[in-house]
Amino acid sequence: MKNMRVASVQFQHMPSDKPANLKKIQAFVAQAATRQVELIAFPEMCITGYWHVRNLSKAEIQALAEPVPEGASTQFLLSLAAEHQMTIGAGLIELAEDGAMYNSYVVASPDGRTACHRKLHAFEHEHIKPGNRFTVFDLPQGVRVGVLICYDNNLIENARITSLMGAEILLAPHQTGGCRSRSPRAMGTIDPTLWHHRREDPEAIEAEFRGPKGRGWLMRWLPARAHDNGMFLIFSNGVGLDDDEVRTGNAMILDPYGEILAETGQADDDMVIADLEADVLPTSSGRRWLQARRPELYERLTIPTGKERGTRSVRFDG
Repeated sequence: MKNMRVASVQFQHMPSDKPANLKKIQAFVAQAATRQVELIAFPEMCITGYWHVRNLSKAEIQALAEPVPEGASTQFLLSLAAEHQMTIGAGLIELAEDGAMYNSYVVASPDGRTACHRKLHAFEHEHIKPGNRFTVFDLPQGVRVGVLICYDNNLIENARITSLMGAEILLAPHQTGGCRSRSPRAMGTIDPTLWHHRREDPEAIEAEFRGPKGRGWLMRWLPARAHDNGMFLIFSNGVGLDDDEVRTGNAMILDPYGEILAETGQADDDMVIADLEADVLPTSSGRRWLQARRPELYERLTIPTGKERGTRSVRFDG
């Protein structure tokens, strides 16, 4: 790996308004270019909008979805990447050749290459299918990058496999925080009034973003994905009202020790930037621990317990 300057963005997307969302992406990319950013991450499904999709019909989602890389949004990202010599990641709904739809994350590089990760644990709509492969690829700079979308990061096996495939940087785009949860000690909803009054009373909404519904929840597990697997981690997230929930932002960049290099606490669209120092990787705890693995002991990880269920069932059913 080489040293690299990266950015993570949080922004409030507009539901089903791709032109408006791409305009925001364009503005952040231009701003990042003035700071010599080489890699920038935007949130999950930020091009198409996210939580409102669960209420759309199949036909409405199909109208919103696009092929990758031929679709207009991916082509727009590629043009931005070439213009600013920056690799850009952003989420949308992908329409595959067979008509299947996926919650996907496109990474567009300035040399014209694209990578696309399909969320492994999709639950947003019955007609959005889960992906079935991990996504790890090389950037033009020679840096190896992996992608896990939101819920994908909840399962430690996914982060470990991504690391074992050589990822040095993990892109972790989300739409999270402020979510309804059946777990009494997990996240909870945030009163939308606090968001609407954020200009008059920023302390109230920022306290919620820092608390157990946002950053407090993330800090229980997110740094471990970086630390235990020896990867830099770029966490991007939606912020503000997303249909009937309030996303908590908390965009941040972590090093392979799980230490936060940069983060935002703002209740607004925002971007954070950090320099990733390659020489931190080889001596990080996670990288060293990976060398002590004993794969012959791990066969049980591949054996079904009989308790496995689809992610939609785990997410929504009792």
